[in-house]
Amino acid sequence: MPQSIKKNAEERMEKAIGALKRDLVTLRAGRATPALLDRVEVEYYGAMTPVNQLANINTPDPRTLIIQPWDKSSLAAIEKAILKSDLGLTPSNDGTIIRLSIPALTEERRAELVKLTRKFGEEAKVAIRNIRRDANDDIKKLEKTDISEDESRRHQDDIQKSTDKFTAEVDKVLAAKEKEIMEV
Repeated sequence: MPQSIKKNAEERMEKAIGALKRDLVTLRAGRATPALLDRVEVEYYGAMTPVNQLANINTPDPRTLIIQPWDKSSLAAIEKAILKSDLGLTPSNDGTIIRLSIPALTEERRAELVKLTRKFGEEAKVAIRNIRRDANDDIKKLEKTDISEDESRRHQDDIQKSTDKFTAEVDKVLAAKEKEIMEV
């Protein structure tokens, strides 16, 4: 039983790392990638819908994104959603497609992106610590009925080792993204 608690905790911690990586992909580091638009949602017929479900998104060159909606009537809504997003990009609409030119990052914008990266990292660490707390609570419940106090302590130590490992992984992912952002 304690093994399944530890395994479940590690799986959830891996998912937290995966969520962090998905969030970091949406931060622009000077290169165009369709993942930049993953967090942009468009109000389409009364429902909030991700851009990638309304249009083809292509990268013809490293500094340009082209958004080609399947429904031409959604063009204005997509443009409005991009303007409202925190991407800091201005769309160019030619009536059939939207072009997004990705400008080179300024030093000020790089610093903002690093702060945002660290915020995402801290959220991931909080999620990992919450998972640790939940797993330790489950172990303590078992201590009352099925396992000894020493066993409980040993399992809690194992969970702490996993927590430390995944926290170090978060730091490694953040360091790589910060390095990518600060590249000129």
